[in-house]
Amino acid sequence: MSSNFYKKKLEELLFVCRRNIGSEKVNEDLISKAFRFALEAHKNDKRATGEPYFHHPYEVAMIMAKEIPIDDVSVASALLHDVLEDSEFTIKDVRAEFGDEIAEIVEGASQIEGIFENYEITVADSFKKLLLSMASDLRILLVKFADRLHNLRTIEQLPQQRQIRIAQDTLEIFAPFAHRFGLSNIKAEMEDLSFKCLNRNIYDDIANKLKERKRERDKFLKRFIEPIDEALKKENYKFEITSRVKHIYSIYRKMLRINKPIDEIYDLFAVRVILDTANKYDCFSAYGIISQIYIPVPERFKDYISLPKQNGYQSIHTTVVSKEGKLVEVQIRTREMHEFAEKGIAAHWKYKENIRISDKKLEEWMKWIRETIENAGKDDVSSSQIFESFKLNLYQDEIYCFTPKGELKILPYGATPLDFAFEIHTEIGMRCIGAKVNGKIVNLDTPLKSGSQVEIITSKNQTPKKDWEKIVVTQKAKADIRKYFNTEKRKIALKGKDIFEKKLKKKKIHINEDELIRIVQKYRYKDLLNFYYAIGIEESRADEMIGIILNKSKILAAEQTPGLIKETELSTIDLKHEKFIKEIRESIGSITIGDSSDPNTIQGIKYDFAKCCNPIPGDEVVGYITRTEGLRIHRRNCNNIINLYLMDPNRIIDVNWNISIHDTFSGGIVIIGEDRKGLINEITELISKNFGVNIKSININTKGSLFEGTLILEVKDLKQLNSIIEKISHHKSIIRASRFG
Repeated sequence: MSSNFYKKKLEELLFVCRRNIGSEKVNEDLISKAFRFALEAHKNDKRATGEPYFHHPYEVAMIMAKEIPIDDVSVASALLHDVLEDSEFTIKDVRAEFGDEIAEIVEGASQIEGIFENYEITVADSFKKLLLSMASDLRILLVKFADRLHNLRTIEQLPQQRQIRIAQDTLEIFAPFAHRFGLSNIKAEMEDLSFKCLNRNIYDDIANKLKERKRERDKFLKRFIEPIDEALKKENYKFEITSRVKHIYSIYRKMLRINKPIDEIYDLFAVRVILDTANKYDCFSAYGIISQIYIPVPERFKDYISLPKQNGYQSIHTTVVSKEGKLVEVQIRTREMHEFAEKGIAAHWKYKENIRISDKKLEEWMKWIRETIENAGKDDVSSSQIFESFKLNLYQDEIYCFTPKGELKILPYGATPLDFAFEIHTEIGMRCIGAKVNGKIVNLDTPLKSGSQVEIITSKNQTPKKDWEKIVVTQKAKADIRKYFNTEKRKIALKGKDIFEKKLKKKKIHINEDELIRIVQKYRYKDLLNFYYAIGIEESRADEMIGIILNKSKILAAEQTPGLIKETELSTIDLKHEKFIKEIRESIGSITIGDSSDPNTIQGIKYDFAKCCNPIPGDEVVGYITRTEGLRIHRRNCNNIINLYLMDPNRIIDVNWNISIHDTFSGGIVIIGEDRKGLINEITELISKNFGVNIKSININTKGSLFEGTLILEVKDLKQLNSIIEKISHHKSIIRASRFG
């Protein structure tokens, strides 16, 4: 392409920056320098669409300038965000050219990309690392918003499996964060594009029905808006009235929530009245004028001006009845409120200069993120627990409740009096024995409603109960309850340790900590803390372990691999393993090349499965074109395939299992545990109750007090199989559970 083309592109970017960030705030030399640097870095690269790769960072920078116009540094960082991943330039080069601030954002954005490219990291772990990376500079995450949005806009060029992963990550992680930062336009587009990828038929059906009604809808809105327009002009207001159709994913979620088809949903669109005034009380006056024209529905009035949402959103929401009898949602806000609603944190940056995190609530939230992650490390909280808690905090509707003294507490929808107690103070929560809501005594698990006055009843003798964590929904309450029980557990563990050490001393047994850890992990216990805790609860556990330590043959048996099967039986196990893998591969029928759903695409090509990683249906797989033996299928995370890719990337091709979303396949689990009466029934009941999957076969081999068993299950996908393995692993009598295959 000609230099004139890129010159024009640069001028377009600078024009948008001047308009949205402000001419006096934009360092045009910085953006021009980043533009040229990125153009040089990507000059020989192409995207999956075939267009020059530079088109992607350019579009990401344009999204930053249009939708998240924070500053020139973020736009420059967006231009450079892929330089470390896709060019020969290093972080030292970026730092030397642009300084520490931009270098940190670019490096942070590259690290986030690495998280989502690693197929072995769960969504929950990705989420935790995302939180850690953004805690240093919010602009890292904001650049990734723009990057993800452009990737979604061009997602149809990618293999289907990769499309699905990107869309799922977006709905579970990126869209909730965009919501929390008030980036409503970006959140809506992310959700719609992801939903389109995951449920194309339903998406098209809703889109077509909205399109069919557009002319009728436009005529109705014109008739509805005219009297409002006349009345506001008569009162000399300066204003703008717009209307919008709600985005497709939000309509779909409402259809699910109220269990009705789109034809029976009345509020598919909303009317916005945007006042050009600095006086927020004008919004209430405008509401009064509109209420004289159309009858309002009292229970659907929401005052987000006096009580803003957690992300800073302010507006009056009301629903009125039109002359035709239709219900219409009307939103009334000032121009500044509207800009905050559309651009969220970017608007805060604009109105409050020289403050990185300018919103007090957002600053408190960021502090809470850091403290939560730090405490999670101390209190043994899993990534999945953090993920679920943050999803609640990010994405739930809010309710507004008051103390007897009138102090406001904002809680997520579904919060209980127990959440309210912990929101007031941790100690109030710990001592809570009951609550009064609007003067009436209620159960602690009663969901609260907006506007309720809540009085907490406490007792100095009360302590938290185990089932409280199931009652509460807020992260603060859950964290406080976990912290209490973890502290109690450590106290009991110290008592257990003292008991065990005294018994060792009495028996004159000497054992170092490393050896003890190895032994206790072979026999039920996750670590020494859990081992000492078990002794603190039941002293006889110490005698059991001392007996095991004294019995050298038991240690030897537990140390063997697989440990419970005689050598003469190994060949039988291997045959069963090979037969199992062969059967589940054959049950799928075939594999496909690329993202094609036509199984014939593999016909005529010789292929087999790599012995080094033994891929089975559900695994992420790739194909390696060998020189003489056709196509060999590996797991995507196989060490050998990674080395082969480094040697010759052109021999690696995308392949997929020919699995319908409605298909199931066989998954195997190997379990090792204590041989006791009723255990297998407990395991099968655990699987059936929590997952409802079909158990096809069970094989058990016992030796002494231990057993090794193989379960063959009919599962939906690898994610479900891994969830079952994790659930079984937590059973008190299971030493180890792992995948068979």
